[in-house]
Amino acid sequence: MNIAIFGLGYVGTVTAACLAEMGHTVVGVDVNPLKVDLINQGRSPVVEAGLDELVKDSVRQGHLKATLEAAEALPGADVSLICVGTPDQGNGSPVLTSVQRACADIGHQLAAHEKFHVVIVRSTVLPGTVDSLVRPTLEQTSGRKAGQDFGISFNPEFLREGSSIYDFHHPPYTLIGAEDVRSFDIAAGLYHPINAPIYQTSINIAEMVKFACNTFHALKITFANEIGNICKKQNIDSHAVMDMVCRDHKLNISPAYLKPGFAFGGSCLPKDLRALLYLGRHLDMRLPLLESILPSNELQIRHGLEMIAQTGKKKIGVLGFSFKAGTDDLRYSPQVELIERLIGKGYQVKLFDQNVSLARLHGANKAYIEREIPHLATLMCASIEEVLTASEVIVIGNKNEAFAQVLDQITPDQIVIDLVRISQAQTSDEHYQGICW
Repeated sequence: MNIAIFGLGYVGTVTAACLAEMGHTVVGVDVNPLKVDLINQGRSPVVEAGLDELVKDSVRQGHLKATLEAAEALPGADVSLICVGTPDQGNGSPVLTSVQRACADIGHQLAAHEKFHVVIVRSTVLPGTVDSLVRPTLEQTSGRKAGQDFGISFNPEFLREGSSIYDFHHPPYTLIGAEDVRSFDIAAGLYHPINAPIYQTSINIAEMVKFACNTFHALKITFANEIGNICKKQNIDSHAVMDMVCRDHKLNISPAYLKPGFAFGGSCLPKDLRALLYLGRHLDMRLPLLESILPSNELQIRHGLEMIAQTGKKKIGVLGFSFKAGTDDLRYSPQVELIERLIGKGYQVKLFDQNVSLARLHGANKAYIEREIPHLATLMCASIEEVLTASEVIVIGNKNEAFAQVLDQITPDQIVIDLVRISQAQTSDEHYQGICW
């Protein structure tokens, strides 16, 4: 495949060299004459072990060259990859001048390009950038229509400095955001020799995945550091602790808990987090990340309350108020906290949870209810249908499978607020609102 790559910085050079090594014909385009000259001399403009040799071999075999002119790279190219830098302005706002310039250069060449050409954005850009900047710039400068006369794709890179050649050839997966099959197929064709799954998604999801991944990496580093700092104060081997944490692939290093939804609760997570924060204070330590967890959790409860208030309705039915489905435990249930605030603000509330029956409760859970929330018994209904009949807004509070049927039972005047995504097929509209989707 013939490829034009715009931007010969770190990502662009590694991408160009690796694609050329795979047998593609690559022309790199950059505004910096030094970078262009280095590539054409068979030298890498960026430092990384093995990259000089890769560039040298690719140039010698005629698979890689560089130029200052888009007009020299585009005419024979099947795809263009935009790999230019997107530095921030100091406040987090990315500088997109190079992205826009690359799009304009490509667009001017596409005006005379008869073959279907796919523009692949590989630069890291905020969600919505392709739709707000890339697409209109390409269409305006080319006089052509995206998805019809040329294709657009977003293909985020997951390269780590120092190991990027290995990362390129051994990714966890290749993600391609594309709105049409033709653009996806052409973009995917770049990576067929690589033994990793290729996933198609929407462009805006692909844009967001890049930020979610990098933010998660930063979060993990900070979390490990704060746990490590506590461990050192206690003379505990922090690496041994985190090694055992990482050995759990069911709950820790896994999809478990990584589902957007309502606040966490129950008798363990809030209590144990508070205990660890107490230990930190006792050791006179600052733990900014750990200290932020409970306030963030509280904001999610407030968000749920605001969603209900925005409906303008006063009769609220809550289906499921134990902290998760399949249990009768109401201790530290965020759903109960939400109900308490609704009552305090004068809402008329009805409740149903098939696992919560005052007659069956015993032990610590019964004592908690009798001590903290005895008034909830007067709001409990015997069936889902009873709640539906009495309510204008239905809040789905936990993932009891029986609650999925509610989506087919509501009347045109009722609104469902879903805190758990009871159905993956459902997206927010005028009668249904997901808290995070």
